[in-house]
Amino acid sequence: MEKNTIVRKLDGANMDIDLTTDSSNISWKQDACPWNTAEKSKKHKCAIKNVSICKYFCGIEYLDNVLCCYPNANPNTN
Repeated sequence: MEKNTIVRKLDGANMDIDLTTDSSNISWKQDACPWNTAEKSKKHKCAIKNVSICKYFCGIEYLDNVLCCYPNANPNTN
């Protein structure tokens, strides 16, 4: 890492991220998971703490934006 770097990329985040909560139960705008929408389900989650990360989950962008590549292959994986 360069000496003058302001933002650091840190390994080891352990997050719970889903886009499945009914809008009547939250006070913020939340888009629906496109995979769940396509399948008319709520079974897919972006990242589940200590369990899994969705194959279409591409990360988080400031401020609270989920990056998703559904239905395309994830460009962040080999």
